[in-house]
Formats: sequence, C-alpha cells, structure tokens
Amino acid sequence: MKKTYRIKKNEDFQEIFKKGISTANRQFVIYVLDNPGQPTFRVGLSVSKKIGNAVARNRIKRLIRQVLHEFSDQLKPGKDFIIIARKPTAEMDYYQFKSSLEHVCKLAKILSKK
Repeated sequence: MKKTYRIKKNEDFQEIFKKGISTANRQFVIYVLDNPGQPTFRVGLSVSKKIGNAVARNRIKRLIRQVLHEFSDQLKPGKDFIIIARKPTAEMDYYQFKSSLEHVCKLAKILSKK
C-alpha cells in the first residue's frame, strides 16, 4: 500500500477514534472520519495481540490490505478510516474475510457503488 494511503501517526489514530463514527460487524470495526482536503482515502490497521501471535496478526493485516487493494477504485476519497480486526478473523479463509470486510465497508458507507 502506498504511503499516501496509510495512517501511521498516533495523533492521526487518536483524532479518528475521538471524532470519527464507528461501524461494526462480528469480525471488524471501522472508524471513519471525513477529511475533505485530501485527494485520496487513508487507512490505518489495528490487530490486537489477543488475536494471536505475530504470524497470525501479520496474515490478517496482509488480507485486509489485499481486500482494500481490490476495492481501491470503489473507496471514497477524502476519508480517513481505521479498520480493527476482531478475534473471529483469525479462523476465516480469504473469501469469508473479503465478504465480511465488504459488508462492514458498505455499512460504514465508504464504498461507492460502481
């Protein structure tokens, strides 16, 4: 994922947590904050140590990045969002993962219809 699409700074995370709107399903939580001054979307990932060891957490982050890459043309620009993975994601295969993430993105209204 390109640097322009990433959120890495703690201040940015905290601002989105405080001012953003959260949406969730059983597998994911998404916090969304409008940022109309930027030309693209930005995303931050959070995977807790409760989910598993480093290998499991990195696998989940890779899967999230892959799904977002597939949806990148449908994601609305000018939005900052944080995706938090919950415990059931550790046992999911790719297709379940993709459909669950797509579902929560539609609930959060960050996917445009194309």
